[in-house]
Amino acid sequence: MTSSAPAAATPRSSSGTGRVAYWDNARFIAIALVVIGHAIQRLTADSDAAMSLYLIIYSFHMPLFAIASGWFSKAAPPDAAALQKVITAIAVPYLIFETIWTAVRWLVEGSASLNPTTASWTLWFLLALGIFRLLLPYLARLREPVLWVVVLTTAIGVGYWPNVDDTFSLARALGLLPFFVLGWRAKEWGLGELWLGARLDGRPRVILRVAAAAVLVTWCSVIIVGLNHWRAVDLRLWLFYTEGYGALDAPEWWAGAIRLGLLVLTTVLCTSVLMLVPRRSMPFTSLGAATLYVYLLHTFALYPLRESGLLGGENSGWPWLVGMILLGLVITVVLALPIVRRLARPLVEPRVEWLFRRER
Repeated sequence: MTSSAPAAATPRSSSGTGRVAYWDNARFIAIALVVIGHAIQRLTADSDAAMSLYLIIYSFHMPLFAIASGWFSKAAPPDAAALQKVITAIAVPYLIFETIWTAVRWLVEGSASLNPTTASWTLWFLLALGIFRLLLPYLARLREPVLWVVVLTTAIGVGYWPNVDDTFSLARALGLLPFFVLGWRAKEWGLGELWLGARLDGRPRVILRVAAAAVLVTWCSVIIVGLNHWRAVDLRLWLFYTEGYGALDAPEWWAGAIRLGLLVLTTVLCTSVLMLVPRRSMPFTSLGAATLYVYLLHTFALYPLRESGLLGGENSGWPWLVGMILLGLVITVVLALPIVRRLARPLVEPRVEWLFRRER
């Protein structure tokens, strides 16, 4: 990506760290949706409103994270420092939290076995990030990496391969890989400078944002009006990227076209959301730098409530839905606070330099 856009054209965070406020805003919005989605999950079986919101969120929230991750990734062949970062930022935290979750399940359920090949709850995305970063230098050598990833190697193809499953979260990683590569390519194409710069200010930007809002409103309406159909076809599982087409009751040879359509739809939804993200610093902007902390820690805050049996059944009405949405927002904000980050840093960002040999 070139750096021709003037510095003033890219709004910076008010924290003085040089971070881009726009991306921190996008991260905070995305992680808030992740927490809310997990908070309301137990209500979806008995509440149409909860299921509608759940499907809307899951239509784009993890692909949005994949796009943002790709945007900030480098395709250069990894040197020793880059390889070490994959271990310290992904592999070690994954093993730490997988061990913690194994202990939690043993204490609560009475039995559990430590199996790092199968990620607990949300930890699959850490494994996916590792796979993304290891593959990107090779994919970047292709002439049309997004096309190759979509058509030949991942989201469409793996649906026909029943042996691609949750082991090391491979199915989900390959399913979301197109969005990660798309995020990287979008930066290469200079789309960030175009959107964050001054070239689209005024009426063009307003028109694009109105169109983005219309897209999201339309999709929300489609979900709400057709909810019975989406329940019948179990759209939720299609959005998880964990099952092959046979398990999704779509064994036909053309099932890949359904996945392709979902990829296109999700890309449009992610683009629309990104167009509506504020570019300037907001009250929550600084919290966007702590998305990894929120992602890894929020499950511990929700686990007791989710497993208590309190949610669901007659406790699925609007008051419960609104309450869980608000609780999700509170959890997101609290876990992103500096004091929580300081306390949890040894787990989320452990210092393990002792693991590595010194370079001569």
